[in-house]
Amino acid sequence: MMAGAIALFIPLPLEDILRATGLVMLGSGFALVMALLYSLFLLATRPATPTPTYRYEPDTITESLIVASFVSLALLIAVTLQLSNPYWAAVSCFLIIQGIHLRTMWIKQIHRLFGTLLGVVLASWMLSWGLSIWGVALAILTMMLCIETLVDRHYGLAVIFITPLTIFIAEYGSGLPFSESAYQEVIRTRLFDTVIGCLVGLSGGVVMHSTNLRIPLRCIENWLLARFG
Repeated sequence: MMAGAIALFIPLPLEDILRATGLVMLGSGFALVMALLYSLFLLATRPATPTPTYRYEPDTITESLIVASFVSLALLIAVTLQLSNPYWAAVSCFLIIQGIHLRTMWIKQIHRLFGTLLGVVLASWMLSWGLSIWGVALAILTMMLCIETLVDRHYGLAVIFITPLTIFIAEYGSGLPFSESAYQEVIRTRLFDTVIGCLVGLSGGVVMHSTNLRIPLRCIENWLLARFG
């Protein structure tokens, strides 16, 4: 989703499409190889477990429609306000609305807002270094290690590093000139986009967990599954 949203709002000349597609395929292929090696390592070092059984979970279709609708709404609001990086609103909304419970969404929203606030301060400091290409790559690697270490333990702390990581990937990857005034504008827009995405995501959570709406949607879903399933 992040890759599609960034590609939608960063202009790319027609002659560079094949090269950009090749880079995406190269990164994806490397990820698949690493995942395969790790899976083989687990199979060789850990006892075999029974194969899990999968079945259709109720409300999957309705929840998917609600999530897609509110993520699209967040993106529409950001585009209507003519923000320079509207995909950040959609991504923030998508991350918030994934909470299992409404309380989880509220806590995650607070973590994301405060984490983003501290993250843009960190991003502003790092962008002022004027890093070379190799410096940017090393900074991205370091932030990825911090995120993977923290994300399962404390989401708010992980967001502090997620924010500068996404700014580095999106802005340096765009190939556009990146001056001090440019990255200050990016940081202000990122904060505004995050607030919009979090509020829309929380609204979507209220709708998703509303009993008055869930019951009729569940009836429609059951009818569709009985008719066409």
